Amino acid sequence: MQFSATLSWLIDEAAGLDGADRFLSELGVRLKSQGIPIAGGALSLEVAHPLIARRAWLWRADRDETSEALGFASAGLAPSPGPPNEAERRWLSDLAPGELHEAVVGAKADGPWLAWVSPGGIGSDAAAELWLVARFAAAPLAAISARATLAASLEAYLGRRSAAQALASPLRRVIGETIEAALVFADLRGFTALSESQPPALVIAALDAWFDRIAGAIHAFGGEILKLIGDGVLAIFPVSGGRPGEACEAALKAIEATRAGMARLNEERARQGLPPLAFGAALHLGEMLWGNIGAANRLDFTAIGRAVNLVSRLEGLCKPLKHTALASGAFAAEVDARLIPLGEHALRGIAAPCEVFALPEG
Repeated sequence: MQFSATLSWLIDEAAGLDGADRFLSELGVRLKSQGIPIAGGALSLEVAHPLIARRAWLWRADRDETSEALGFASAGLAPSPGPPNEAERRWLSDLAPGELHEAVVGAKADGPWLAWVSPGGIGSDAAAELWLVARFAAAPLAAISARATLAASLEAYLGRRSAAQALASPLRRVIGETIEAALVFADLRGFTALSESQPPALVIAALDAWFDRIAGAIHAFGGEILKLIGDGVLAIFPVSGGRPGEACEAALKAIEATRAGMARLNEERARQGLPPLAFGAALHLGEMLWGNIGAANRLDFTAIGRAVNLVSRLEGLCKPLKHTALASGAFAAEVDARLIPLGEHALRGIAAPCEVFALPEG
């Protein structure tokens, strides 16, 4: 009866869980409660991700505690889930030296993998039940994997906050919200000349290196990239708790970290005989509409508004004013850093002149 309840749960409810970690934990608790003497388990599941080649979760019964083990694409791992690797087997063995029961989930040999460890041995009857559980786990794990793949894909193209908003919103235009944020707009200097003079592979490598530096800095300080526009980046640091200063300080730190990262990158490029990469960046604080725009059947999740227009126009002053990074008066008023006042400047398409400050180059 208890085992039938577990199979019913797999058929009727398990697909609705919000992650593979919850699935492994709840399944382990149910199996243990029906008398199968398991001390822990492991689940590997294929989920598309730009950085992660393999995902696995480890569960220990005594604490009902689940942790995740990641295999990164840079390590040369195949994107197949496969059986537990040696590190995961060692974890299971250390948890409970004894019998390890492994089963592929569903009918495909390369499908997800479940493993359970029992200190006293599982026994033939329990082993048969675990094989059946693995078969019935295929459908809910497919649903969990599909949702995780969709979320990972949207995050890769939209960013985490925007992906969450897009998933939670209807697929309709004029769905969004007005938010206040510190905005960053940055792009490479001389990119057109670079793309004309270098082979495409080197141009793409330069773009990827630039995006790695600025995206890493923005994400490290809590920001989110909304758009990659050619060689340009539009990012936001949403204001929370009515504290715009915190968002502006985070954006400022991200640009400082980007400058440091680009300096190190240019040292490496010099050793390779490649030209340095220069960039310009603008920072502003303002309100924008964040949500769906576009055609009826082709939407874009983005930000629009005067603040977005202003920060992009302000970035265009970096070259003529000979500064790497500029800030608007609205942004400068919220940070403690000593910025260099450059007076008011007209911005193309913006009615009122903008008070402009420069970030010290040192």
